[in-house]
Amino acid sequence: MNIMDFNVKKLAADAGTFLSRAVQFTEEKLGQAEKTELDAHLENLLSKAECTKLWTEKIMKQTEVLLQPNPNARIEEFVYEKLDRKAPSRMNNPELLGQYMIDAGNEFGPGTAYGNALIKCGETQKRIGTADRELIQTSAINFLTPLRNFIEGDYKTITKERKLLQNKRLDLDAAKTRLKKAKVAEARAASEQEVRITQSEFDRQAEITRLLLEGISSTHAHHLRCLNDFVEAQMTYYAQCYQYMLDLQKQLGSFPSTFLSNNNQSSSTPVQSVSAPSVLASASASLPSVSNSIVTSGISELKSSSGNRKARVLYDYDAANSSELSLLADEVITVYSIPGMDSDWLMGERGNQKGKVPITYLELLN
Repeated sequence: MNIMDFNVKKLAADAGTFLSRAVQFTEEKLGQAEKTELDAHLENLLSKAECTKLWTEKIMKQTEVLLQPNPNARIEEFVYEKLDRKAPSRMNNPELLGQYMIDAGNEFGPGTAYGNALIKCGETQKRIGTADRELIQTSAINFLTPLRNFIEGDYKTITKERKLLQNKRLDLDAAKTRLKKAKVAEARAASEQEVRITQSEFDRQAEITRLLLEGISSTHAHHLRCLNDFVEAQMTYYAQCYQYMLDLQKQLGSFPSTFLSNNNQSSSTPVQSVSAPSVLASASASLPSVSNSIVTSGISELKSSSGNRKARVLYDYDAANSSELSLLADEVITVYSIPGMDSDWLMGERGNQKGKVPITYLELLN
């Protein structure tokens, strides 16, 4: 019976406190009651915390979109994460494209120029897909998880303590209001005691909230380190992709310098500017000295004469239009120059077929 009486009294006290806070809040909104203002430093800390939460959420969500553009896949990953289960493994877009290319290449025939090129491209796309998985995994661990921990952990704690501070402020201002209305000495004494207690509780809660909010600076420092990790992961990913495509170009016989000239692209084409300097250096070091071999093979002499020479094809080449001649690696063709032809091209003949061929794909035979 005593326990029941205690519960009833506690319920009544809680209801009374809630009603008192509601009345105080309403009167403040109507301008009928005074409100204790927080100090400027605490207000600035609260504003900084809200701003941090807002932009952290936006950056986190957009990073998720960047790493996984498919919204259905993101929802599936979210559900499995909440169920504490591993999502089923599926091919990503580069891997799927790579598989289609490999299957098409095998269907057309690995011995054909197009089929061979498709298989090589498909294998490269699969390697890019693997690098994409590594980027997503590294970014999730080193960047997204810390941001999510702040939103779901630290900021929730700040919100809870901030709500308590609001309640303590309402209790304090309600006590001050009752003190102003007290007429009898005994009632004033009780109200003054209540104001002292609520003021002490408010000050204590304000200090707790302030200490939590001052931790936002440490949060920024931690997120800065995470941002550096994310940038490093992206740099590694793009450098890997560049190297993979550079290797593919070599396999297909198209070096960056000749690629630009043969396709009438300006020197501002971003092919050579996307990688880290170290990757560019290693890539350029690995390229064969095409220009030197061409000069020593007598291309300049051939262009200045009206004769023809035999040339071995170094790489497969697919003609871009009807004026060009498709080439297969290791075949031998006849080449010659005609007046007015671009310096990077020769005329090639194979039986009754003829057309322009890029000189960087050829090695002149003696």
